[in-house]
Amino acid sequence: MSPLKRPTIADIAAAAGVSKGAVSYALNGKAGVSAQTRARVLEIAVRLGWHPSSAARALSDGRSHALGLVVDRPAWTLGIEPFFMQLIAGVEEGLAATGTALLLQATEDAGAEEAAYRRWWGERRVDGVLLVDLRDGDPRPALLAELGLPAVVVGHAVDAPGVPSVWIDDAAAIRETLAYLVAMGHRRIARVAGPAHFVHTRERGAAFDACASELGLAGVERVFADYSGDEGARATRRLLSGAARPTAIVYDNDVMAVAALGVAQEMGVRVPADLSLIAWDDSELCRLVHPALTAVDRRIAEHGRSAAAALLSLVDGAPAADVELAPPVLVPRGSTAPSRR
Repeated sequence: MSPLKRPTIADIAAAAGVSKGAVSYALNGKAGVSAQTRARVLEIAVRLGWHPSSAARALSDGRSHALGLVVDRPAWTLGIEPFFMQLIAGVEEGLAATGTALLLQATEDAGAEEAAYRRWWGERRVDGVLLVDLRDGDPRPALLAELGLPAVVVGHAVDAPGVPSVWIDDAAAIRETLAYLVAMGHRRIARVAGPAHFVHTRERGAAFDACASELGLAGVERVFADYSGDEGARATRRLLSGAARPTAIVYDNDVMAVAALGVAQEMGVRVPADLSLIAWDDSELCRLVHPALTAVDRRIAEHGRSAAAALLSLVDGAPAADVELAPPVLVPRGSTAPSRR
């Protein structure tokens, strides 16, 4: 069986009985053809399954009609990390009606990520990029400015002046979370944080410390991890093996919190009778385990939709503007209960 032949403007012209020039005018919404001819050409184009060539579009308007997202994580982690799946789903939803594609690449170090941006720029593969996980002293905003690639940060771009961001008030969620635990009698609260070099890890840490002080807590013990289940389990064992075992632990992602449930069972620590657990981002994982995990819902898909819209506006020449989304919501479930100690 021979492969299907892509329909061309010449095919549409032959079927409509008009010139190729008339078809081009009709398809591009230009003057020069009657309304009746335009309608007939468009109907035939749909019937034949014609779509504009992306290469031709790029030549005509200078755009690739694609946005880029590089994730500096091993590719296999994307399959188990709900945050990125929700974010990508939101981005795709935001792009669906615009004819814009998302170009996704996973890299395993910062150098490879920067090389990807340079390659995309050199090959004119993307019109702009979404930045995630800003790092202390992050060189990416300056690199993208040098390349002339529009960028939007997903998260608070406090260390990237001039780069618009789509962000949410994490401090508000931290205040609500700690106040909730304190109201249930918890005084020894720990946090399993993400990598220390991420800006959002540092900002959350500062908010935890400030809120703990306001609530009269001696301090929030903190262990850094890499968002993986293995690291979340390791951090949990360390915390539960100490002399002053916490009565509640807050995790910077859902994967680590789910791993903590297994560790607690392994060590004979009952959740929530002996230990309350809270996951930072809500996901299907949090709802499927037993007991279901209390979680902070930051509506990650909405981050993706809003970031896509903001970047498309920037590519179209709109002035850079930050977008603050609605505050996160704490969703109490079965993994939290009043402290017995």
